[in-house]
Amino acid sequence: MALLTIQPSGKTIDVIAGTPLLAAILAAGEKIHHKCDGKAECGSCHIFVTEGRKTLPRIQKIENEKLDTLVGVGSKSRLACQTLMGEQAVTIELLSFV
Repeated sequence: MALLTIQPSGKTIDVIAGTPLLAAILAAGEKIHHKCDGKAECGSCHIFVTEGRKTLPRIQKIENEKLDTLVGVGSKSRLACQTLMGEQAVTIELLSFV
């Protein structure tokens, strides 16, 4: 298990390594857009990983392609539906609210 801190709420939860961040965010009771149900088709679950980014699994082709089509992405950008929790603490910033 590793700690996931969700900003801007500051909520911190324990997450099992390998859990999609989208599932962890929703389990924490946070609200985030996820129109395509985790298929990397819409990009609505775009988040910033502000701490621990290098401890997460690498971006896969499908996620990278969707991020390339979004406006305002940067090196901290990930799709919550495609990013799996690693084994170390991570802090994310939610960019979309329901």
